[in-house]
Amino acid sequence: MSETMTNKEEHPEETPSVQQAANDLREAAGEKPAPSPEERPQLLKESAAQKAQQFRDYAGEKASQIADAAGEKAAQFKGVAGEQWEETRIKAREVHADFEEYIRQHPTQSVLVAAGVGFLLGLIVRR
Repeated sequence: MSETMTNKEEHPEETPSVQQAANDLREAAGEKPAPSPEERPQLLKESAAQKAQQFRDYAGEKASQIADAAGEKAAQFKGVAGEQWEETRIKAREVHADFEEYIRQHPTQSVLVAAGVGFLLGLIVRR
């Protein structure tokens, strides 16, 4: 027994540690060997950096999708607003034409109504 002790002491690189033996078994089973305590912080840092990059990429994609959707909606609203504005302009022109026609057909009545409206507005403004 003392012979095996001296053998281990003479050749420490030949004697596998428990960690090395576990890693060898994991490797034989097809698993990744467990990282050493010195490697662990670096692996965690790399993993965190990788996850952060994945999150940035995903957030960028989502932001791009939202911006595209918002642009499409804005274009739709602009088109609808343009149509509504044009319809309003047409209706205003029709009302203006109707008023002109009414005034031409009833000039005296129109002047009296305009004078009455002006008188009422004068009373309201004066107060």
